[in-house]
Amino acid sequence: MYCADCESVDDYFFEQNTYFWIFVPTTETFAKLARYVGAQSYMAQQVSSHCISVHVKTSLISHFLTGVNGALEQAELAGTKLTTMATNSTPDIDAMARMTTLNVLINRYKAKWLISSIEQENYETWFQPIIHAHSALDTPKVYSYEGLFRMRDDTNSIVPPQLAFRLAEQADLLFSLDLVARRSAVEHFAAAKLRGKLFINFNPSSIYDPSYCLRSTAAAIYELGLTPADIVFEVTETHQSSDLNHLKGILAFYRNAGFKVAMDDIGSGWSGLNLLQKIRPDYVKIDMELVRDIHNDVFKQNIVSSLVSIAKRSGISTVAEGIETEDEAKWLIDNDVDLLQGYLFGRPKFHSQKVNQAALNGIKNAVSPLKTAARKS
Repeated sequence: MYCADCESVDDYFFEQNTYFWIFVPTTETFAKLARYVGAQSYMAQQVSSHCISVHVKTSLISHFLTGVNGALEQAELAGTKLTTMATNSTPDIDAMARMTTLNVLINRYKAKWLISSIEQENYETWFQPIIHAHSALDTPKVYSYEGLFRMRDDTNSIVPPQLAFRLAEQADLLFSLDLVARRSAVEHFAAAKLRGKLFINFNPSSIYDPSYCLRSTAAAIYELGLTPADIVFEVTETHQSSDLNHLKGILAFYRNAGFKVAMDDIGSGWSGLNLLQKIRPDYVKIDMELVRDIHNDVFKQNIVSSLVSIAKRSGISTVAEGIETEDEAKWLIDNDVDLLQGYLFGRPKFHSQKVNQAALNGIKNAVSPLKTAARKS
């Protein structure tokens, strides 16, 4: 059993020819699409007043999708549904199951490099230490590491994580990429034989079925000799989580299994006290904008002091992020922050030890639907 939303990447483009079956929301959209198709001399057939079939050679798919993107408004792209076939025949059940919208398909085409990188495991996790505050300025003692996902494109260049995840979201691949990132963090952490806890970022919008996602992540953890007590799930992008009950349900699954939870970027503007009391995490991470030059800024000092006080009374550990100077670190230590993270103590680093393939066989088999479902274009 596997979660289709997390572990399948459908490829809508076929080896030589692709037949697009496009279902438009209005006759006006149909007219725009028909004018574009006619002007470019694509082979097309009107199926109904709201459906057109267009034959596009593989070599022209990029040109076709770029032109459609320019011919229609964004609302029309979002409202236009389509599927594809390899032959000029009526869409079958499999094709109907692949039904998506034009804007998602266009972004998925842009994300072909991302799909290829997932299939070829062209990614890695870097680790940044989190230090016990009481030892930070003497002999720093590592408490944990944060796993930071890094994906490489087809030129082997590292793509900024924000860009990769934004594109994945636009292409409806966020479930897949976030799952890969979580597993990568666990695998590389075990391979590097790092000591301490592991903070793993996850976007609540990427969790479709928390019970399955928990089982698949836990499988990787146990296979590698780790335990739930070693793992802290760091909630990111909570400002985009419109369903608070869904988020709380996810966290309940993780906590019941023995994992801890951290809330990222407290004090950044969207991550406020109201959300803090609803999530009630084990750790809060103070946003780096509050940390920067805090020793010279009384307003920031007042905010952070209040956050630390609230956290301590609630039994929550505090982590200050983005520390770059000893002055910043000293103020935070003097004001009872528990843990410190930033370039002052170590930049994110890739530990090049190879993952133990024998130990990962079961995990790789579990991930295989993600890699095999995509057809080469």
